[in-house]
Amino acid sequence: MNIGTKSFKHVSFLWDNQKADTFEGDEVGLLIYRSNILGSDLRITNYGGGNTSCRTMEKDPLTGAEVPVMWVKGSGGDIGTLTKSGLAGLYLDRLHALKSIYRGLEFEDEMVELFNHCIYDLNSKAPSIDTPLHAFLPYRHIDHLHPDALIAIAAAKDGEEIIHSLFGDTIAWTPWQRPGFDLGLKLEAANEKNSGLRGIVLGGHGLFTWGDNSFDCYINSLEVIEKCSRYLEDNYGKKRAVFGGVKTETKLSDTERKGQAAALAPTLRGLCSSENLMVGHFTDAPAVMEFINSKDVERLAAMGTSCPDHFLRTKICPLVLDMSPETNLQDTNGIVEKLEKQFDDYRKNYKKYYEDHKHPNSPAMRDPNPVVIIWPGIGMFTFAKNKQTARVAAEFYVNAINVMKGAEAVSSYVALPLQEAFDIEYWLLEEAKLKRMPAEKPLSRKIALITGSAGGIGKAIAEKFVQEGACVILTDNDPDRLAEAKTEFEKKYGKDNAIALPLDVTDSQSLDQAIEAICLQYGGVDIIVNNAGISISRAFDQHTLAEWDSLLDILVKGQFIVSQKAHEILKKQKKGGDIINIVSKNALVAGPKNAAYGTAKAAQLHLSRLMAAELAEHKIRVNVINPDAVIENSKIWESGWAEDRSKAYGVALEELPKFYANRTLLKEPVRVDDIALAAFAFVNGLLNKSTGNILNVDGGFAPSFPR
Repeated sequence: MNIGTKSFKHVSFLWDNQKADTFEGDEVGLLIYRSNILGSDLRITNYGGGNTSCRTMEKDPLTGAEVPVMWVKGSGGDIGTLTKSGLAGLYLDRLHALKSIYRGLEFEDEMVELFNHCIYDLNSKAPSIDTPLHAFLPYRHIDHLHPDALIAIAAAKDGEEIIHSLFGDTIAWTPWQRPGFDLGLKLEAANEKNSGLRGIVLGGHGLFTWGDNSFDCYINSLEVIEKCSRYLEDNYGKKRAVFGGVKTETKLSDTERKGQAAALAPTLRGLCSSENLMVGHFTDAPAVMEFINSKDVERLAAMGTSCPDHFLRTKICPLVLDMSPETNLQDTNGIVEKLEKQFDDYRKNYKKYYEDHKHPNSPAMRDPNPVVIIWPGIGMFTFAKNKQTARVAAEFYVNAINVMKGAEAVSSYVALPLQEAFDIEYWLLEEAKLKRMPAEKPLSRKIALITGSAGGIGKAIAEKFVQEGACVILTDNDPDRLAEAKTEFEKKYGKDNAIALPLDVTDSQSLDQAIEAICLQYGGVDIIVNNAGISISRAFDQHTLAEWDSLLDILVKGQFIVSQKAHEILKKQKKGGDIINIVSKNALVAGPKNAAYGTAKAAQLHLSRLMAAELAEHKIRVNVINPDAVIENSKIWESGWAEDRSKAYGVALEELPKFYANRTLLKEPVRVDDIALAAFAFVNGLLNKSTGNILNVDGGFAPSFPR
């Protein structure tokens, strides 16, 4: 049952006594619980930002003596999803002993390696740069958070005076300094100088708070953040209109506005991918729209962010498009030419920022393209190496917007000096962390649309692709089956990596809606797998015209309109792409009682050849997979096709799978995973020079050999 004695408006009070009681006597368990509920509120700290700690007495495995151990979030973790494996457990006395060998600011980075000599728990996560900031404060439980409201004041010109007016001598202030050993010493000194402190504000950066137990620490953090939030709320609009008032107004409806965003997203994605392919995200959250439509957007955006965690994810500043929200996007040549100029200017400015601030040992300049793109009147796009990183970048920039809004309301916003920003962005320790990251998977950065993918072959392909790093779009015209697939994929792979959209491949309106959703969700598409289909087996003289039309509509027309629409997106991106058409051995073999189905499959195959010939101009590869007798989890098989084929071949229904396997050269059944592997082979980078090809996956059926 939740405690009801604490009332908060601007933060979520989530402490549950019953849950907390399950950790009785387990301070580390309580630390993880406290961390998770703090990290679940993005107003308190952003994804991956901040860290938390506690102290326990543990038995030294060598001496048997009881020794103080500090448990603190390790490098690269996230408190909202923290588990014990994400903690570093360190001997507290050894951390303090490092003071005697510290050689000063010039040698900060060498101290991080020395943290490893202080590890108590051999299963620890690598200690982070913030370790001494916790170690040198004498409190059992400590939170270091990045609350928007607090950073807004910490990034204000008069921030120190405002903090003192709000908290008196109970909160100390330390000027901006890059995190590290020396800042830990400064926090220690600030605490020793001021008795009765409940916290310390890091100028432009964040907040340290503490308590004697986990609950007191949690409440202390919430109370400080709540007080800052209320102060900002009381001042919004008092000095001047928020962000100077509205500059950009549009008569577009929400539907039209989102349509504009979806139409431009692939072009932006292509421009952002000049060096590395990027995945997109779009948001038009109220906080975003208030900022991007304001008079202050250009001024504040150009200043850059204040909190290091913000600009490490978003780059120092966004690209603000000089384009009316009502721009006619049909004039593609004029729009692209204008956008290319704006992107080129951004890249030149980023290169100048790098050249003006680099050191002799700085890492090479990274991708100069923007991460955050603002289109006044429409919304905000972010592009990164994967969907999660793009989404988190948007969340971080929303944090930055909140900070700028608050700082401007109570004083004036002060961004981090460019040299300080560069020194963090190109910090050698940050570069080392990037190099330690695992290699990207073969389909990383790719977005794949698979039709008819709620089951059978389509689902197997989607699963293979997402396992290999792609973002996948599951589609189907069966809502129940699609919902089941969506639940399964989200549970296995998370909400960022797979979405599910209803799609009838014969309905252009249904397709337009799906494509718009894909462009808003991911920024575009790279791989299209035309898999949706039906099967009808009839004797020639028994086929109905309705059955003929249905087969041709779904198999041929469906492949045509999906590919045509995808072609538009691929052309806008200018990054090439892959279209894989799941056809059938029946495209090559004249089987019994199969006139309409075989004709449709033959049409699919030849359409694929024609597409390959024409789309190669845009580096779009078109290839065909011909499966045969894939029974496993097949909706077609369940639809009566099995009964029809058993009659056509004069084989008992239960013997049909064996019949299909035995007629192949390899005497093996063909499974959905076999087709998925074939699809992966076409898109994994090894066959980038192949187009117009047919790959039979049928166990070896001589009559279907293409030559």
